[in-house]
Amino acid sequence: MAYFDYNGKKVFYREIGEGKPCMFLHGNTASSRMFEPVLPLYTTGRKVILIDFAGNGRSERLLAFPDELWIDQGHQIVELCRKLNCAKVDLVGTSGGAYAAVNAALECPGLFDRVVADSFTGNRLPEDFAEAILEEREAAKKDKGSREFYEWNQGEDWERVVDLDTEVLVNYERKHTRIFHRPIEQIQVPLLITISREDEMLAKDMDAECSYLCNSNPLIHCRIYDTGAHPLIYFRAEEIADQIKDFFCVCFDESHTG
Repeated sequence: MAYFDYNGKKVFYREIGEGKPCMFLHGNTASSRMFEPVLPLYTTGRKVILIDFAGNGRSERLLAFPDELWIDQGHQIVELCRKLNCAKVDLVGTSGGAYAAVNAALECPGLFDRVVADSFTGNRLPEDFAEAILEEREAAKKDKGSREFYEWNQGEDWERVVDLDTEVLVNYERKHTRIFHRPIEQIQVPLLITISREDEMLAKDMDAECSYLCNSNPLIHCRIYDTGAHPLIYFRAEEIADQIKDFFCVCFDESHTG
């Protein structure tokens, strides 16, 4: 297993295959293991890079997650790309990993080619985000399937990892923590946002949000599906994979939603 040092902690990563690099970024309470079922859809002719963000999966544990979690995870992405001497990396982030991907591209646009933000929750967190997270996590701990998912991704200490993650997410609302270190509208690499209108974790006005983002920057593109659970990269796996691979191969001429 391979690790790199980030702020004195060992962070796990893995490389699979050969070709143009594409890094997959897991969501909150997950790890790179979440991508195992869908990786065969992406590995042909590509080098896939996986990372377990600090404190998750096979990476060294933290006493607490940093307040600006998604900004910090963006820094981790940049550091790994530099360690591997990679440039023009494509990023695929899902759920919380979508925020990390956008932050990495905002920090060092020259390192990245294109970015996908799958099941992106919005430029601003939904109203009552903290309360919804607390309710969702409490219910998840009582659900056998959710507990098995947590343990599969995190190991035997999954409950502590989930509790630390819950604490930092709740504080995004309570402490008014920054989501991005600069406005997403300033992104300098092509960005594809994929969301579902059925996704209960998203803000109620994501159609308007996507329209605004696409109009604010011609590099931002949105694909809105009527159906599909969270995250889409799982629940509409083949369709999303085709959409992502098309995006990586073709530059759109104009911003759009659809």
